[in-house]
Amino acid sequence: MRGLDRLSAVVGPGRARAAAAAIAAAAVAMELADIWVTARLPQSPYTPLPFAPEDVAGTAFPIFGALLVFQRPRLLVGWLLAVGGLACAANILAANVARLHAPTPYSPDAPVLLWVIVGQSWALASFLLGVLLPLVHPTGRPPSRRWRPLIVFAGAVMALDGLLQAAVLLRAVPAQPVLREVLHWLSAASMVLAVASLAGRLRGADPLDRRRILCPLVATTTVVVPWVVGDPVWWLASFTIPLVPAAIAFAILRHRLYGIDTLITRALVGAGLVGVIGGVYVAVGTASSLLLSDVDRIGGLLAALCAGAFFHPLRRVLQRGADRLLYGSRGDPVALAAEVRSRLQRADPAGGLQAALEVLREGLSVTGVAVRFSPRPAAGTAGTAGPHAGPADEVSGELGEVARRVPLVWHGEPVGRLLIGRPGARRLPAAHNERVVSALTPYIADAAHAVLLVDTLRRSRERIIATREEERRRLRRDLHDGLGQSLSGMAMSINAARLSLHTSPESAERLLDGLRSGMDSVTSDIRHLVYGLRPPALDDLGLAGAIGEMAGPEVAVEVRGDLTGLSAAVEVAAYRIVQEALTNARRHARARTVRVSLERGGQLSVRVSDDGVGVPAGRRSGVGLASMRERAAELGGTCMITSPPEGGTVVEAVLPLASGTTVETGPTG
Repeated sequence: MRGLDRLSAVVGPGRARAAAAAIAAAAVAMELADIWVTARLPQSPYTPLPFAPEDVAGTAFPIFGALLVFQRPRLLVGWLLAVGGLACAANILAANVARLHAPTPYSPDAPVLLWVIVGQSWALASFLLGVLLPLVHPTGRPPSRRWRPLIVFAGAVMALDGLLQAAVLLRAVPAQPVLREVLHWLSAASMVLAVASLAGRLRGADPLDRRRILCPLVATTTVVVPWVVGDPVWWLASFTIPLVPAAIAFAILRHRLYGIDTLITRALVGAGLVGVIGGVYVAVGTASSLLLSDVDRIGGLLAALCAGAFFHPLRRVLQRGADRLLYGSRGDPVALAAEVRSRLQRADPAGGLQAALEVLREGLSVTGVAVRFSPRPAAGTAGTAGPHAGPADEVSGELGEVARRVPLVWHGEPVGRLLIGRPGARRLPAAHNERVVSALTPYIADAAHAVLLVDTLRRSRERIIATREEERRRLRRDLHDGLGQSLSGMAMSINAARLSLHTSPESAERLLDGLRSGMDSVTSDIRHLVYGLRPPALDDLGLAGAIGEMAGPEVAVEVRGDLTGLSAAVEVAAYRIVQEALTNARRHARARTVRVSLERGGQLSVRVSDDGVGVPAGRRSGVGLASMRERAAELGGTCMITSPPEGGTVVEAVLPLASGTTVETGPTG
C-alpha cells in the first residue's frame, strides 16, 4: 500500500486517471462481448436471470473504481474496485467463451487455458473485493497491524486454491475434492472476518466515520452472504452488487459529490411519477375499454386527463417524501425557512438572531454556527474616531474550527459574516448544505441587521446619558467655581460693609462699590451659562439674524428659503457649526474672505467656505472639527470638511428637518 503511494507519486495523477479509465473501458468492453456470448448459450442452471452476478460486478465495480481514482488517485480503495471488477469481467467472459466449446472444464475438448483464467480471475476477485476491500475501507489502510496476518493468510489460501485448480485442469495432479472444499471454506471464513472488521470499527468511530462504515457494511453483507453460500443463491447477489461500490464511493467522496442529493431526489420523484401515473393511465384505460368499448378515443382522453390531474399533487407528495428520506425531518430547506420566519416573528429583535442560528445549525447538522459583525463607525463621531467592533459574536453550539464563511448583506450593506463549523453526523451534506444556506442566509442577515440596530440604539442612549451627565457636571462646576464663589464673596462684602457703616463710612462705600462690580460679574457669568445652553440671539433674531450678528459685517451671509419654524435642535446645531467654522477660519486659515450659506429645502444645508490655507493633508481632526461632526450626527445628518483644489476650506453640513430634540452642549473652540 505504501508502494502504491510511491508509484502514484512517480506516475502522476494524470496517468493514474488514464489507467483507471482504461481498466473501466476494458471491463465494459468485456461485458459487452459477454452479452453476445451469453445470447448463444443455453439458460444458466444456477440463475433465472439473463445475466450473472459477475456481469453486474464486472460493470459496476470498475466504473465506481474509476470515479474514485479520478477524485483520489492515491487511494487504494478505488484501485481495488477497478481491478477487482476487471477480474470479475474476465472471469465471466472466459467462462462463457469456454462453455461455447464444452459444457464443463473436464470435457475432452474443453479449452483448458480459458478455464485456468476463470479460476485465477475468481481467486483474484475474491481476494481483492472480498478480503482486502473491507479491511482497507475507507482510509486505504488496514485498521491496525493485527489484521495483516489475515491478509497474508487469505492471500495464501486463495492463491493455493487457484493454483490447485489450475494444476488439476492441466492434469498435473489428480483431483482433490476434499482439499478444494477446505480451501473454499477457509476463503469464506477470511471474507467473513474481513467484513466483521468493519462492524468492529463501528464502536469506536466518530459519527462521521460511523456513517462512512455503516452503509458499505450493510451493502457488503448483502453480497458476501450469497457469495459464501455459493451456487444455490449466488444469483441473488445480482441485485445487491451495485450497492457495494456505490456505497463505498459515496462514503469516501460525499463531500465532493455536489448536487448528488438533487439528482437522487429527482430520480426518486421521476420514477414515482412515471410508475403511479402510468398505473393510473393503464387502470383508467382498462376500465374505459370495458365500459366504453365503442368510444375508444373518449376512453384514451379520459385516461390522460385522470393521469394529468394526479401529476401536480403527486409530485409534491413524492418530493416531500424524497426530501424526508434524504434529509430527515430537520433537513428540508423549505421547512427550515418557514421555522425561521415563525421564530423571528415570536422573538424580540435582539433574540431573533440566536433563534435563526439554532435552526441553521440543526438543519446543517454542524457543531456550531456564529455571526461575526463587521466593524461599525463610532456613532456620532464619523470620520474622527476609529470603528468599534460592533456587537459581540452570536454563537449557537460550539463553533470550534470554522469550515466556511458566508458574507451577510442587508440591502447592499455588509453586516457581517456567517461562520459555519465542522460537520457532525448528517445525511447528504453537500448540495443539501448549499440549499439550506441559500434559503436561510437572507433571514439571518435581516436578524443580524436588527441586532446592529439594537446595538446602535443602546450606544446612542448611553452616549446621550453620558453627554447629559457631562453637561450637568459642567454646569455644576461653573456654578460652584464661578457663580457660587462670586455670591459668597458678595455676602462677605455685605457683612463687612454693615460692620463698617457707622465707624468708617468711607470703607463701607468702597465695599459697596466693589459689591456693585461683583454683581456685574455675576450677571456676566449667568449670561454665559444661559448662552451655553442656547444662544439668546436665536430667540431674539432667528437663525439667519443670529448668524449674521455673530459673523459680523466682514462675512457674507446668504440665506435661501424660509428659516422660520425650525426645531430648536436644528437651530442650535446649525448655529454652533457655523460658529466653530468661523472660529477656525479666523484663527487658523488666515483667510481674506469668508462666506456663509444657509439653504432650506427638504433639509437644512449649511456651507461655510473661505480662501485660506485649507486643511493640511494628514492632519488629525481636533476637538472643534469633531464637535461639528458630532452635532450633525446627533440629528442624523452629516458634516464634511474638505479642501478644494483651488484652495481654502469648505465646511458642508446637511441637517434633517424632521429631527427631534437633542442634547445641546456648551460652546467649543
